[in-house]
Amino acid sequence: MKNKLLVSACLMGFNVRYNGQEKADLSLHVARWQRAGRIVVHCPELAAGLPTPRPPAEIVSADGAEVMNLRARIIEHDGQDVTAHYQLAAWLALQTAIETNCGAALLTDGSPTCGSQFIYDGSFSGTRKPGSGVAAALLREHGISVFSERQFPALIAWMEKTER
Repeated sequence: MKNKLLVSACLMGFNVRYNGQEKADLSLHVARWQRAGRIVVHCPELAAGLPTPRPPAEIVSADGAEVMNLRARIIEHDGQDVTAHYQLAAWLALQTAIETNCGAALLTDGSPTCGSQFIYDGSFSGTRKPGSGVAAALLREHGISVFSERQFPALIAWMEKTER
């Protein structure tokens, strides 16, 4: 049964975000799930060989699904195209989820990789838009439920359902 949860490493307190920081703000539920062996900690960008820190990157003109279909690009703030690195990150997240029996993922919103509710618009102005990062889109495409840190009640319901 796919009852494990793939969790962005930055949400577990690891300093792996583009700016070298973390985003840990998790409840006691995650600690309980981790003690029960239901958490798989993963950073897609690090798995794909991207450094920490790294330049900010945004999806230009579309969302993660469009990047995976080669109809959009991921560009760093300095203009460098890093699409292939982020596509690899998405595939490695999917591979990890499949190999470890993860039926869901808790990912960091806003990221060009992990964003599940919103991403940034590609202008590097801090403007958000609805959309998914490349890993979130690919995981969903393969039947894995994706939650952001803002959807914790829905994630708790999913985890409780899989405990039965």
